[in-house]
Amino acid sequence: MQKLPDINQNFSEWYNEIVYKAELADQSPVKGCIVVRPYGWSMWELIQGRLDLRIKATGHQNCAFPLLIPESFLKREAKHIEGFAPELAIVTHAGGKELEEPLVVRPTSETMVHHMFAQWMKSWRDLPIKTNQWCSVVRWEMRTRPFLRTTEFFWQEGHTAHATYDEAYAEVKQMLGEYVDLAQNYLAIPVIVGRKSDQERFAGADITYTFEAMMQDGKALQMGTSHLLSQNFAKSFEMTFQDQNGQLAYPYLTSWGVTTRLIGAVVATHGDQNGLILPPKVAPFQVVIIPVASQPGDTVWQAADKIRLELEAVGVRVKFDDRDHLRPGAKFYEWELKGVPVRIELGPKDLAQAQVVLVDRLSSKKQAILLVNLIDSVQAELIDLQQALFDRAQVRLTQSWHKAAKLDQFGPNLENHAGVYQTGWCQSPACELELKKFKATTRCLIEDREFETCFNCDQASIADVIVAKAY
Repeated sequence: MQKLPDINQNFSEWYNEIVYKAELADQSPVKGCIVVRPYGWSMWELIQGRLDLRIKATGHQNCAFPLLIPESFLKREAKHIEGFAPELAIVTHAGGKELEEPLVVRPTSETMVHHMFAQWMKSWRDLPIKTNQWCSVVRWEMRTRPFLRTTEFFWQEGHTAHATYDEAYAEVKQMLGEYVDLAQNYLAIPVIVGRKSDQERFAGADITYTFEAMMQDGKALQMGTSHLLSQNFAKSFEMTFQDQNGQLAYPYLTSWGVTTRLIGAVVATHGDQNGLILPPKVAPFQVVIIPVASQPGDTVWQAADKIRLELEAVGVRVKFDDRDHLRPGAKFYEWELKGVPVRIELGPKDLAQAQVVLVDRLSSKKQAILLVNLIDSVQAELIDLQQALFDRAQVRLTQSWHKAAKLDQFGPNLENHAGVYQTGWCQSPACELELKKFKATTRCLIEDREFETCFNCDQASIADVIVAKAY
């Protein structure tokens, strides 16, 4: 069986190969687009299920907006169209003739949503409007990588309208908090939370909050964002309502989203030389049962199927690998490659002793577990594995988090070895551009303050900033 590329020497190659070998995705005939295979889609459904539950619990309603947007809609908000112009896919012909107005394949839905919001609101009593949709969007990418950066990707995009700035700001922070909970408590990925710089924020937003994670190669990955939009959107779409004083007012708008990039984040955060390691909460199969020295219908086979039923009864996602044309070793290799958290091996000798062999994916340690204790042992192991993956990623982030005062001192090390750097910044765009010399960017401004001067000039630092190389 062919080995994966060395994860320490060529992380990029390792990442690309494991995504396809583990059957998360496959290449498609359309450049920059991937086919998400059932195993990868099952991960997305688990992520989606958790987040959708929280979106609804926080008072939002799911809906669907059109895939195609009139080009004139995007042109109404100058900063928005400027930010997306290079990435747009535009339909100019349909039904055998040229369209009177080109239609844009949605890169995001703010303009269409805001057009509809303008129809739906008349009075302050109509607010807030809190919507969300699950869909795919298209942004024409020049350099693609499966899940992390693709031309078409799946996501959720929340859109809300509020009567006051304070309500909108609270919405932005609340949904950011939901994202952080998802990342840390479900994906087992520690994140850095902060505000994007003016140059890096969403096109047309007043404020963009982000949560960033560090992958094993030391690069930062933007996991998702939450935006407080400028009132220009409301003004562009003539979106007004009568406030409590009887005056016409513009609403305050927000948008927020995460994508299938989260699958890539799980791969790049937790995998090892043998393949994926999936956090139990988002693993399509949390347990795989493999019979050893057995054949269909014998007592071992029957016992394995009985274990499957017992685990399913307590809510464990379990796979009984009953393929009789594969040797156990081939099955071990496949499910290790696919990152299943727990493997249960059962052979005639185990059955005679009323036990199984339990193997966890993180340590590969084998334990003999009595059948009477198996359900409790598996449930405890899944909890421990979830925490262990987060702890391991947290240690890696802590060890790679550096604090440095001047770019000319830390820049070369950042370029050569990556990692996360906390430093001071005057918030001048000119100083921010200097980071590109070292293939780095500002990731986010953070509340912690340790530096008094800018990393590039002698001006006072306004805020500490996280700097890193990024995907």
